[in-house]
Amino acid sequence: MIFRRMSKATDAGQGLWPAFAMLIAVVVLPTAGVFWFMNQAMQNEQLAMRQRLTELYRTQLQTAAERIQTSWRNKYNLLSYNIHQDSVPEAFALLVKAGHADSFLVYQKERLVYPKSVAFSRISAEPQTILWREARRLEYGKNLPKDAAETYGKIVRQSTGAQESALALMAQARCLNKAGLWPEAIEVLVHTLGGDRYRNVADPQGRSISLNALLFALQLMKEPSRPSFQKTAAILIERLNDYRVPSISSAQRRFVMGQLRALWPDCPQFPTFAAEELAAEFEKTAPDQLKPGQVQPTAIKNLWVYQTPDKTLVALFRQDHLMGILESMIAAQKTVNGIELSAIPPGAADLSRQSENIGDAFPSWKLALSIEGGDPLQSATKQRIATYVWTGVLLTAGIAMLSILMANYLRRQVRLTRLKNDLIANVSHELKTPLASMRLLVDTLRDGNYQNVQLTQEYLQMIGKENVRLSSLIEGFLTFSRMERNKAKFEQEVVQTGEIVRSALEAVGNRLQAPGCRLELDLAPEIPPVIGDRDALITVFVNLLDNALKYTGDTKEVRLRGYSSDGSVWIEVQDNGIGFPRSASRKIFERFYQVDRTLSRRTGGCGLGLSIVQFIVAAHNGSVTAKSQPGKGSTFTVRLPAA
Repeated sequence: MIFRRMSKATDAGQGLWPAFAMLIAVVVLPTAGVFWFMNQAMQNEQLAMRQRLTELYRTQLQTAAERIQTSWRNKYNLLSYNIHQDSVPEAFALLVKAGHADSFLVYQKERLVYPKSVAFSRISAEPQTILWREARRLEYGKNLPKDAAETYGKIVRQSTGAQESALALMAQARCLNKAGLWPEAIEVLVHTLGGDRYRNVADPQGRSISLNALLFALQLMKEPSRPSFQKTAAILIERLNDYRVPSISSAQRRFVMGQLRALWPDCPQFPTFAAEELAAEFEKTAPDQLKPGQVQPTAIKNLWVYQTPDKTLVALFRQDHLMGILESMIAAQKTVNGIELSAIPPGAADLSRQSENIGDAFPSWKLALSIEGGDPLQSATKQRIATYVWTGVLLTAGIAMLSILMANYLRRQVRLTRLKNDLIANVSHELKTPLASMRLLVDTLRDGNYQNVQLTQEYLQMIGKENVRLSSLIEGFLTFSRMERNKAKFEQEVVQTGEIVRSALEAVGNRLQAPGCRLELDLAPEIPPVIGDRDALITVFVNLLDNALKYTGDTKEVRLRGYSSDGSVWIEVQDNGIGFPRSASRKIFERFYQVDRTLSRRTGGCGLGLSIVQFIVAAHNGSVTAKSQPGKGSTFTVRLPAA
């Protein structure tokens, strides 16, 4: 019966869910409609503005594309023309250092002049005279490097040409190193061959003998930290960066630069080394298949090439560098305030609403236009959009406010209905049980169905017990009623804690003296008093002891412990009962909450005891907590301020 009544109470609240659903629909649908119309209005306004601006600046975009293409062609045609006026290697270095491209290839009459790869022969370039043959025989045939060095020195003294003398000095240094006389070899390489006399001397294969000598000397020194190494390396770096020396080929320059970087990782950077390497790498790909006057992709990733119409100059660009050059050209164009131009390479996503092909010089490249602030049309558009937004916000806020007020009203009505129904159901059930018992006992006595006076006394005791139970229930309901109306008034007087505990134990009475029940009382001898209502505080501990006895098995162990700490009085009621899960530790103080309704129906109770305990303790500026585990008992702790 109790479940049927509780379900009816619950159904009274659940019956209002259709009203809540309708309320939500009333809020959501108009709000969604307002936002949709507002969004459409803003999009239409922005689209109209962009269309007006696109048409307004379309001519500007086309003019800028034509100017950029013309500026590009004029720039690189002029660079190509100026190369004929200077040394080709020197012009290469100047163009790279100026940042006109990442690298260049220079042609004359469609023949690559600089830089180009050269395959040097492994055949010795040394002369074939008698004295030379004798020196080589001593060096390689008889393995007499010291004697061979003297013979090479004789060739140096007899030679009249700078090339033969330089070759003999290189051979002499080689033999001195083989003989273990590497200091003498370094002296020959650095101070003789490294001097100005042999600066522009090349061997028969076109290689600079001076560069090879200085590199050979650094390889013999081995230690970059030595001052002599760094001094020699500085001479070598200066000559590698001097593109006016015609005897240094691009292939030898790259090779020596690479060897020096390997010997000395911390050496100063060469400004043209990356350009030399890039040109050599591009030369291996198919440079003959170029279209003059057009920027084209190459077989190398992110590398672009441009050949001037006269086929004299080929410029190589990393994509980032090319984008930077184009952006600088775009920045040079005088554009109208409120727009921004940007270059878009082939394959990149075009996020702009307006773009134009740059022209024939940049196949598939686009010039994009994007709109920024500062346009007179934009301020008016912003005002309209702001009007739409504020209108939508105010409407939505009004709908939301009314909905919240209505929802709170319905929630209060549901809560009130549930409380009333729960109270009626619990009062009806709890009062029915003792009344029925007393009526049955009275009917039995009235009909004379007893045998002796002792049985009559037992019946009368049972009637009295049920009467006490009925009085306790009525008192609980009255306390609950005062709690609901917030009219519970408590006396404020100094009360001895021990007296409260003993009075609560006396109120529980003989139930603590029943067989199988053991009470352990542990009160501190000097526990301080508290300030409050004596009867209300006794009710707190009576309810806790009553719960401890009701929800334990046949063997009942109840422990009541009291002590003081931190200016408060602490009283614990511990039992060995059935306990409850952790999830219920917060709910058990709620009104009408029962962990196990089946057990509550057998033991009596309507779920008000612990809520009354919490109400009274809170009114005395205290607190009550519960700890429990299923099957391991429960512990309720009451904290009250000490007097």
